[in-house]
Amino acid sequence: METLDLKKMYKSLYNPSAKKVELVQVPDLAFLMVDGAIEPGQGPGTSPEFQENMQALYGMAYTLKFMFKQRPENPVDYPVMALEGLWWVEDGNFDINIKDNWFYTVMIMLPDIIRQEDFDQGLAKMRKKKGDQPGFGRLRLARFEEGLAVQTMHIGPYASEPETVARMHAFMAENGLEPCGKHHEIYMGNPLLADPSKLKTILRHPAKKK
Repeated sequence: METLDLKKMYKSLYNPSAKKVELVQVPDLAFLMVDGAIEPGQGPGTSPEFQENMQALYGMAYTLKFMFKQRPENPVDYPVMALEGLWWVEDGNFDINIKDNWFYTVMIMLPDIIRQEDFDQGLAKMRKKKGDQPGFGRLRLARFEEGLAVQTMHIGPYASEPETVARMHAFMAENGLEPCGKHHEIYMGNPLLADPSKLKTILRHPAKKK
């Protein structure tokens, strides 16, 4: 059985240092994605639609993994990669403590061997097993090329991220860059299990020359 070690292949993108901010070039990659918005009065932890989307995303990620691992010819094994999130606001009023105006794309990186027909087959398998759940219809297979970006590992609770983001912005200013695109988080720990002070989240911001 062939094994694709995605974590090793993309180590520079998924294992940065927490001690420094660095520049990376993020290539064109395949992702399983779901788009959504946090409902009024809710946050990611309480939003019903966000929970539906997360269940659909992980359900499809593992369905595809086992489809490829168990196929009779040329089986391939690969890890289910970390959950990632692109976050933004459209009203210009971002506040880390006010979450119900947030829009998002949650996603999981996939190996390039997965094609649209594999996605369609996986979706059909999930619908046959669990019925046509609301989140299933929001799933999509897409490619995303982030390009030049600044990233670092944030260690600590999500509420303290602004301090790390400020370091990233200072790094950009020192190097003649400015942020562009959407705030990108890659979740390397489980907030339900980890000590908040030790929670690891990769923060990544696309950048461009001033």
